[in-house]
Amino acid sequence: MPHPAQGGEVEIRKVQVTGGSSYVISLPKAWIKSSNVKKNDPLGIITQPDGTLLITPNVNEKRLQRTKEFDVDSINEPTHLFRCLIGAYISGYTTIKIKSSRTIPPFVRTTVRKFANLAIGQEVIEETATSITIKDILDPVEMPFENTIRRMYVIVKNMHKDAISALKNKDKALAEDVVLRDDEVDRLHWLIVRQQNIVSKNAILARRMGITTGTIANYSLISRIIERIGDHAVRISKNVLNLIDRKIDEEVIDTLVSASNFALEIFNKSVESFFKRDMEAANRNIDSITKLVSYCEDISTFALQQKGKTAISVGYIIESIKRTGEYAGDLSEYVINYLVEDEM
Repeated sequence: MPHPAQGGEVEIRKVQVTGGSSYVISLPKAWIKSSNVKKNDPLGIITQPDGTLLITPNVNEKRLQRTKEFDVDSINEPTHLFRCLIGAYISGYTTIKIKSSRTIPPFVRTTVRKFANLAIGQEVIEETATSITIKDILDPVEMPFENTIRRMYVIVKNMHKDAISALKNKDKALAEDVVLRDDEVDRLHWLIVRQQNIVSKNAILARRMGITTGTIANYSLISRIIERIGDHAVRISKNVLNLIDRKIDEEVIDTLVSASNFALEIFNKSVESFFKRDMEAANRNIDSITKLVSYCEDISTFALQQKGKTAISVGYIIESIKRTGEYAGDLSEYVINYLVEDEM
């Protein structure tokens, strides 16, 4: 049986009229108890875009304080602990407590520092021999979704451009820098997913931010697509590092640069069509994907003429360029679906 706070079957209740002008409906007793609502407590009533009403005991716009505890006595690997911390962060917990029955091992403190450095808004506020407390100090309103998406887009676009530039100029340092920049993309993506989880549980906060839960889900999807495009920029750079000391035909490099510019143009237009709410531009953009895929396939045939490992790395670069364009095309398709739904 579902918890009353989590929803279940629809209860039908009739509207009563009192005093000749006031319309009254009773609230489910189970919900009252689970929400700890007392007599004379104020309740917030929010009209949703679909005409339904949302009733919430949270009327002061304060964030729901949630704590997650991890007992590291049973965690032996840094990667395991890091994944747990990221999971708690994305889920929207405001406090994370790490405890142990004995002195906390050094790897735990190192992992916590890594997490606090990567996750936006996380600060270690208390530390003892057997426990560590991490607190979220970021107000969601201070990081609007649109600003975060724009920042991700700029970083990923430049990562891709620099990866290809590193190939053209045999710039090892630049290729390595592209790989390092992926951490910034990941932390922004984690932030958006975290914000989505926080706001979806707090309609008052969503109202304060001037955003609907549906729109928040849209931003989360866009963030995921951009993050994947960033992954392919990293993949290109890693393969560039394999090619730094190898001779590549200039004609191959020129065709790779040309394909990369084409893929980036699709990416740029996809993001632009979203922010400008331009359905026609998104539709035209999708049509260009077929041309890019065909172009990349032609380059692949040409690249096979290279020798051994060079051909393999060039092939991986071509594939990532193609996938960048295809992901950008997915983004354009999403823009159309989003705008069609928004107009209904």
